[in-house]
Amino acid sequence: MVKEVIKKEGLREDYDTSKIVFAISNANRETEDKVTIEEIDKIVDTITKNKNEVLSTNEINSIIEEELIKINKLDLVKKYILFNEDHLIKINTTDNDILSLVACENKDTMEENSNKKATTIPTQRDLIAGECSKDITDRLLLPEKIVKAHKDGILHFHDKDYYVQPMFNCCLVNLGDMLDNGTVINGKMIESPKSFRVASIVTTQIIAAISGAQYGGQSIDIKHLAKYLRVTYDKHYKKRLEKYTEKGYTKDEAETRAKEDANDRMLDELKSGIQTIQYQLNTFMSTDGQTPFVTIFMHMEEGFEYEEELALIIEEILNQRIDGIKNENGVPITPAFPKLVYVLDECNNLTGGKYDYLTKLAVKCSAKRMYPDYISAKIMRENYEGNVFSPMGCRSFLSCYKDDNGKYKFEGRFNQGVVSINLPQIGIIANKDEEKFWKLLEERLELCYEALMIRHNHLKGVISDVSPIHYQYGAIARLKKGEKIDRLLENGYSTISLGYIGLYELTYLMTNRSHTTKRGEEFSLRVMNHLREKTDEWKKKTGIGFGLYGTPAESLCYRFAKIDKERFGSIENVTDKGYYTNSYHVDVREKIDAFRKLKFESKYQVISSGGAISYVEIPNMNKNIVALEQLVKYIYDNIQYAEFNSKSDYCQNCGFDGEIIINDDNEWECPNCHNKDQKTMNVVRRTCGYLGENYWNVGKTKEIKNRVTHL
Repeated sequence: MVKEVIKKEGLREDYDTSKIVFAISNANRETEDKVTIEEIDKIVDTITKNKNEVLSTNEINSIIEEELIKINKLDLVKKYILFNEDHLIKINTTDNDILSLVACENKDTMEENSNKKATTIPTQRDLIAGECSKDITDRLLLPEKIVKAHKDGILHFHDKDYYVQPMFNCCLVNLGDMLDNGTVINGKMIESPKSFRVASIVTTQIIAAISGAQYGGQSIDIKHLAKYLRVTYDKHYKKRLEKYTEKGYTKDEAETRAKEDANDRMLDELKSGIQTIQYQLNTFMSTDGQTPFVTIFMHMEEGFEYEEELALIIEEILNQRIDGIKNENGVPITPAFPKLVYVLDECNNLTGGKYDYLTKLAVKCSAKRMYPDYISAKIMRENYEGNVFSPMGCRSFLSCYKDDNGKYKFEGRFNQGVVSINLPQIGIIANKDEEKFWKLLEERLELCYEALMIRHNHLKGVISDVSPIHYQYGAIARLKKGEKIDRLLENGYSTISLGYIGLYELTYLMTNRSHTTKRGEEFSLRVMNHLREKTDEWKKKTGIGFGLYGTPAESLCYRFAKIDKERFGSIENVTDKGYYTNSYHVDVREKIDAFRKLKFESKYQVISSGGAISYVEIPNMNKNIVALEQLVKYIYDNIQYAEFNSKSDYCQNCGFDGEIIINDDNEWECPNCHNKDQKTMNVVRRTCGYLGENYWNVGKTKEIKNRVTHL
């Protein structure tokens, strides 16, 4: 006997025969081949007496169609199917979600992104659009089995809130091309800048325009601004030299004075230009309701044409970040963006190199503001055919690609999107049966592959006009108007990512121990290598740039754990925590020293070449910079990409400048005055590769609370 119905959007409701009568009766009006009231009652009776207590709407519709065919009402079957499809399209499944957003009661959606202030109108507008997009995506754009797999927590089809439009994930902006050859923003020509100050302004305008046409992070290499710092110097030198010559100074005197003046003016413009970038990027509000998610890449290269200018720019960026940005009370705090990535190379790895002074400044900045994060050029060259380049956003890395001239190309490329697999759920179901585990993993990887191909095909046929800043004016390419972007999707030009989460929990489920143990490490590396082999296999088979990506999992760490706890109950060290561990990382509760943690996780980074970052949790190191310098030196020799997690908080209620704690009720609380009002506290924490400043979902908050220090 049927008692409940599962609707298409996944909600359950009590079985109601009147809805079946309504549906058949409406179709009945559209045909001469009608059924009688008695025949409708028989169909309803057949459904009601079904042996299952719960039926889906699809199962009910199938029974109705079968019963109508039995009594030879074929035309009515057609009308019923048409009515049913039309009715489904018209059903709005987002009303409650949207209204609860406006009322600030939809916590799951409001806490998905720690850098979106969900109470403001611009952010709510984006979230409302996102709820509509997710609804349309589930009902009309994705196959039912992918929708079901997403809802069951088998996989996560990322960014469904932007899927209705043909948007991609993240990119490495070709800033050099846009500055040197000009670009177009909002239909207006932007010519190549004639000064550093203008180049800085144009850069922020480019970043803002890009952020409105994609949903992931973007990265720029700051070296492209060095040329314009020299342009500024040369311009002022020429003017001052003419002036002093006209005043009758000797050639040597005129040159000396002109150089001094030009240098002073250049440094003034450098300071104001970097200040412009920092302030603009922290005050812009992009169309998704947050400041642009942008990374500034700083690689000090000896022999670079504008080497001296680049060193000055990096130094100024670090100094201004150390100073911070003032909050509404005028107190300097740590900004979340732009994210800073600093490259350690032969000239600056704290072993006596020419630019060690910059690295010392970077370490001082990390101690106070958590950024910059560090890339080892030494290790990266080993992993990427001798190349060093920026991540896209926080951790997504491109694969190596050569252009038609055989030259490596990284800038002007992007990621098509991500689908992540829930590793712990496979471990729960396998229940230590390895044969069952590997079979189920293979089945679910094929489902992920199908979902990823859907993402890829969704972008095929898209024309460049959908985002001129990306496809026509240099950020990605210089395509013609109306030209399809298809060639940017093939032959490994762009990447597409298989994400994963919870390697620690999976290992614990299958071996009853952490993956830092000998047996756990062996098993976890087998899993990682298998995931990598699958992405390599897909890439070879299709020519598409599949990569293995350690999912950041800001909201997903909570979502997967919540789904699995509801389905399988509370499992010690797995679902009982309220979150799953990010990608391949060591369990946040595990006591392990910083050096061992970085060395251990480096084994997984090289496998997860499509995206990976490791962190160490540190106390306040402002008074022990030397120890932090030793850790940075260790990064250079041992791991490709690492970051420091510290604390940078301020209570506006009492002026406390220290660590805001998470109390036993999972609330943020000032330890000095016990203020719990999040509106009057500035809290910045490492979320998952980037910083967050607007608080986190329940699971991520628990994860942050449980983090132990490694130094």
